[in-house]
Amino acid sequence: MKKYLSLFFVVLFLNSCIPLRIAPSISDYNVTKGKKFKRSLSRRQMFIFEDPKQANQFYDYVNTKYHLEHENVYDDIPFEMNGEQYFFSFYEVEIPDKAINLFPVVTSILFNAAIGTLEDAEIAEPTMARSDNWYLAIEVYSDLEKDCLEINSLSREAVLKYLRALKKEYLSTHNYNEVVFKN
Repeated sequence: MKKYLSLFFVVLFLNSCIPLRIAPSISDYNVTKGKKFKRSLSRRQMFIFEDPKQANQFYDYVNTKYHLEHENVYDDIPFEMNGEQYFFSFYEVEIPDKAINLFPVVTSILFNAAIGTLEDAEIAEPTMARSDNWYLAIEVYSDLEKDCLEINSLSREAVLKYLRALKKEYLSTHNYNEVVFKN
């Protein structure tokens, strides 16, 4: 009985996917160093949230909301808060979930062993299962402060409030021309 139970668990283990990388799950938003989240980002503090929409939707939203006419849409987007000028830049970041599936390898080995052609057989390669997760990372700066999301920044709370409202408006708006009429 122990032998069959052990065999069952081995087959069950090899049947399942083994995760190699799991993307972070963000319920609302995180404020963290960009480099800590993904190496290609800057060292500044960033407002990061999951983007459930299609690629370039945030680009279209920002372009429409701030009337940028497709110029400098990713960098130095100006906005005003409490009479002061601020700028933000955003990055669309992809972090995929990766898992390896050993079932095809085990199946081909067992099948070839059963028919007695293990030496000459071609063994299947393990397959990779992959699902993409997209995030938006926003950094904010001004002429007075290099990083407005830094913990010691004087404008941190006001900027976070602005970014939460921006995120909420982006996720709730489907036709970005509506944003023009809201302002």
